[in-house]
Parts: sequence; structure tokens; C-alpha cells
Amino acid sequence: MTATSPVLVVTQLDDATADVVIEELGTRGVPVVRLDPADFPDAVTVTAHVDDFGLAGEVRTATRAVPLDGVRSVYWRRPRPYAGPAGLNGQDARWCLDQARYGLGGILASLPDARYVNQPWANRAADFKPAPLSRAAQCGFHVPPTLLTNDVEEARRFVSEHGPAVYKPLYNTDYTDEDGRGLTVWVEEVTPEDLDVGVGQTMHLFQQRVDKVADIRLTAVGSKLFAVRIDGSPGLDWRRHYDDLTYTLIDTPPAVAKAVRDYLTTFGLVYGAFDFGLDAAGRFHWYECNPNGQFAWFPDPITRQITAAIADQLQHPDRDSQ
Repeated sequence: MTATSPVLVVTQLDDATADVVIEELGTRGVPVVRLDPADFPDAVTVTAHVDDFGLAGEVRTATRAVPLDGVRSVYWRRPRPYAGPAGLNGQDARWCLDQARYGLGGILASLPDARYVNQPWANRAADFKPAPLSRAAQCGFHVPPTLLTNDVEEARRFVSEHGPAVYKPLYNTDYTDEDGRGLTVWVEEVTPEDLDVGVGQTMHLFQQRVDKVADIRLTAVGSKLFAVRIDGSPGLDWRRHYDDLTYTLIDTPPAVAKAVRDYLTTFGLVYGAFDFGLDAAGRFHWYECNPNGQFAWFPDPITRQITAAIADQLQHPDRDSQ
């Protein structure tokens, strides 16, 4: 790779986290190409060749052409879902959509010699909560007692024995109201009386509530760890109260740092956004790790440090920066 080799940023147009990283790369003189696979095929054209030397060819957007074997690194953020071509619907549209996902998606995830932050298949593997919960315990994190079930009686028994307990969604499905505004299922405390036959309709996750004094968001970028103490949340889920919060960058306890690095290695991740509850004794209680979590909402001094660490990974893929 050369100084003119581009960084490919795979994301949608509206992505504030990607924006700050792209801006930082720009100040360093690193060329960047932004690509949303959802624009394929109407605004993206791909030609790929595979021979004895591997994968080559190019992807063209409305403004740029990128050689597939000349990308220095890939920042895989939040692309929109693949879409069928304009004018098609039904089974024809679904067929084209699947060909795009497995064709273009496979190409973008397999660029030769490119460094990924993160490789999309690693992101996906780490995004199914049961696997991270199990691996977290194996890596040395303290994981609160947790139940995954669709059995209402088992759920009631767990909540009775381990209460106070909370319910957490296993995946943040996109919901909108009649006016098109986004809806979110938050972490909520539950009692045995709250649980009814609806539990039997799908999988649910219940967890013992942590008696916390603060929250911790620990952003890991390779070997660099940025643990931020979050104070001021009046409820269980601090994401509902951004305007009430204060953020303080703190040291990461050595045992937590080791567990974080073991976890990243286990899933093949360069980046991870870890959430913990902090108790009065200073113990970190594992909640989850989002392999593609946001960070640009932190105060500028914290955001700049994380942005620089990600830009380092993307700008210098040949360095041992993990």
C-alpha cells in the first residue's frame, strides 16, 4: 500500500461517528472513499476478477473509482440494508437483493491486504448476545446472572430468585410510530407479575439488576482503552437521559483491561464499545459489548482521543497498532 491508497468507509450518509473519523483522516491527508452498499446497483458499479493472484477489479461510485486490491483499510460502520433495484418488486426484487448481499457483500468483506475496523463477519458474530455473554464470562468479566427463555414460568422463577431483575431486548429492531418517529425498547425493571403469555411468543433476556453507583462505557481501539464513567442517570438506561449526564475519563483496572483484550481477540475485533455497571466497591459488572458502538456524543476531548486512535488504525494498517 502507498500513501495514496484510500481508506474505504462503508456506511450510510447520516453517520456522525463516521463523519468525525473521515474529517480526522482528511486533516492527515489520507484519501477516503465513502460507500453505502444500499446504493447498489443504481449508483454503484462493481467489477471483480479472481485468478491465481486473488481478487482484483474496482468498485465505482458516482464520484470515485476504487481498486479492490488497492484499499489500505476499511472502516465498517453502519451501511443501510441492501435494496432491490428500482422498478422491481416481489420475488424478483428479493432475488436481486440476495445476489447483491452475497456478491457485493462478500467482495467488500474480502479485500486483499486491507485492515478492517471491524471485519463485518466478526461484527456479526459478536452481535448475537448469547455468544458474547458466554465469552465474557470465559474472558474473566463479572456477568450478572442472566436467563434467556421463552418459558414464562422459568422467567417468573428467575425474576423471583434473582430480583430485582431487568428485561433487555436481544436486538434493537427498527420501529416507528405513525408519524415516522423512531421507537426504542429500553432496559426496564420487571417483576414476576409483569410476565405473561407474551414471554412465550419469542426469546427474552432477563438479568439480575446491578446495584450500581455509575455506568461505564469503555471504548477499545486495538490496545488503547478509553474508560468513561457516566454519572447522573436518573434511571436504569442512561441512554434515555443524555442531557442529565456527566462524563469522566478514568483508568481501566488491569483485570478489566486484560479481559477486554482477551474478548477482542476471541471475536477478532479491533474495536468494541463495552458497557458496565459500576458498584460502590469499584467492581465492573458486564452488560454488553457493541462491536460497532457510537462514541461521537462524548464531550469533544474524549471524542477526539477515540477518533485519533481509530484514524491511526486506518491510516497505518501495517503497523502493529493493536
